[in-house]
Amino acid sequence: MYFDIFHSPIGKLTLVCTNQGLTNIYFGEVEKNFTKKSDHPILLETKKQLNLYFEKKLMEFDIPLVLQGTPFQKLVWNSLRKIPYGQKLTYGKVAKLIGNPKGVRAVGGANNKNPIPIIIPCHRVIGKDGSLVGYAGGLEIKKFLLTLENF
Repeated sequence: MYFDIFHSPIGKLTLVCTNQGLTNIYFGEVEKNFTKKSDHPILLETKKQLNLYFEKKLMEFDIPLVLQGTPFQKLVWNSLRKIPYGQKLTYGKVAKLIGNPKGVRAVGGANNKNPIPIIIPCHRVIGKDGSLVGYAGGLEIKKFLLTLENF
C-alpha cells in the first residue's frame, strides 16, 4: 500500500492506495504499516482532484476506488456517491434508496465506517430534522464541506 499526506483547508489528510485504486482517506497524519510514502499516480490524481474540489472547480470525483467492507457497507457507500454536489439526504432517505427503509441505523453505521470520506460524500447525509449529526472528521469539518458545496 502506498500513502501520501495531502495538506487541505480542513487539515492534513492521509491518502492510501494500492495499484488498483484509492483505499482510504484518513483525517490527520496517520502512521500505519503502509508500504511507502509515494508519488503513485493514483495518489497524485487524488491530490489534484481534491485541490480542484476545495477550489470549487470539481463537483464529481473520478478516481478508481477499492472498497473494503461488508456487502451492505459497499451498497451504502456506492449510494452515497450518487448524492449530487451541493445536496443533502437524510439517513432515512438513503435507507429507502437502497431498498431498506427500516435500515436507518445501519446506514448510519455504514457512514461511520466510510473509508474514503469526501470522495464518498458521507458529509452530505444529515439527520431527519436537518441537523448535522455524526462525522468521523468532526462536525466542524462536516459543516465546512457542506458550506463549501453551497455556493
